[in-house]
Amino acid sequence: MAEIKAADVAKLRNMTGAGMMDCKKALTEADGDFDAAVDLLRKKGQKVANKRADREATEGAVIGNVSADNKTASIIVLNCETDFVAKNDDFVKFAHSILDKALQNKPSSIEELKELELNGNKIADEIMNQVGVIGEKIDLSYFEGINAEYTVAYIHQGNKLASIVGFNQANVDNQVAKDVAMQVASMNPIAIDKDDIAKEVIDKEIEIGKDLAIQEGKPEDMAEKIAMGRLNKFYKESTLLNQQFVKDNKITIKEYLNQSSKGLTVTSFKRFSLSV
Repeated sequence: MAEIKAADVAKLRNMTGAGMMDCKKALTEADGDFDAAVDLLRKKGQKVANKRADREATEGAVIGNVSADNKTASIIVLNCETDFVAKNDDFVKFAHSILDKALQNKPSSIEELKELELNGNKIADEIMNQVGVIGEKIDLSYFEGINAEYTVAYIHQGNKLASIVGFNQANVDNQVAKDVAMQVASMNPIAIDKDDIAKEVIDKEIEIGKDLAIQEGKPEDMAEKIAMGRLNKFYKESTLLNQQFVKDNKITIKEYLNQSSKGLTVTSFKRFSLSV
């Protein structure tokens, strides 16, 4: 049996929004496995927040931008130890200089990005130089890029959250593109459409839906239908094109895009938020 520490309980509570005692019980039952504990909370009917805390960065700058031709977009996360440094103009400027290199050179991985040259040194070495200047541990912990006919980036105020989105058509209306990027940032979808969700995720949702239906006293032969109904709700809440548009909940993102340009759709997106 894994030892359940208070820090682990607090982490699960931060991930889910569930109560401390419920989190402790779930972690104990799951033998310390966070993913299993989240599933247990959901099976017990807990409303779990959609915070996928697979990344534990706490301070730093999350920034995104697009290339001059709007066909490439990237996000990077430059971490530091304190919020004071994260808000420092020089630190943010340094993060943007790394992002500019990413957009110019289109590296395929974070390791490749760290090997690019900045100010006559490798980016990895420049980061170490900044450690000496600032006096805090600094790390480039995340990098993602996308290519599309048109891309857009959105940075939430404070540089704690950013999103990038790619579209299948060039010359997308700038406000429409920005609205979709803000939708990704605020509603945190897990996929573009339901067909993009991994089978294991769908199977898990069906399993949880069945368990909840049985706990509510529904007959087992009805549990499957009820679970499928809950799955459709999951699609609407968790896939970008099927989400209600935050600025007009009478239409979906798919409908909003089609209103702007027939056949316009999203081809890819990335999102990163610092843990809170």
